[in-house]
Amino acid sequence: MKQLSNRNGFTLIEIMVVIVILAMLAAFVGPKLMGRTDEAKIKTTKVQIKGIESALKLYKLDNGMYPSTEQGLSALVTKPTVGIIPKSYKEEGYLDSKAVPKDAWGNDFLYISPGEHGDYDLFSYGADGTKGGDDKNADITSWDTK
Repeated sequence: MKQLSNRNGFTLIEIMVVIVILAMLAAFVGPKLMGRTDEAKIKTTKVQIKGIESALKLYKLDNGMYPSTEQGLSALVTKPTVGIIPKSYKEEGYLDSKAVPKDAWGNDFLYISPGEHGDYDLFSYGADGTKGGDDKNADITSWDTK
């Protein structure tokens, strides 16, 4: 009789070795990737602030002024109906998204015009959504991202 020596599949030991190797990789790589999420959200929010600032500059170029605090950032999407009504408002608005974006944590950006740091202040309160904080909870402001 002839013995068959064909192996179909893996032994339990081979599977266990692969699982141990994957667990070791996850233990080393996982923590390094976890901290990157907050870093990415901070960078995303800074980029969003720059985009909103570009839209604000176009608004001012067309209308001779920035939207007031009362008009808010929604003036970049729809023509204001309160305060000084702009005469040369661009019909399609000033943001491509047709909606005012939220920061990377899903919170509204805060806008004050005239601002304490320039013609306007545009900022996010960061991950915690409250004023002040450190690291991921730090405020992200238009006057600090320049």
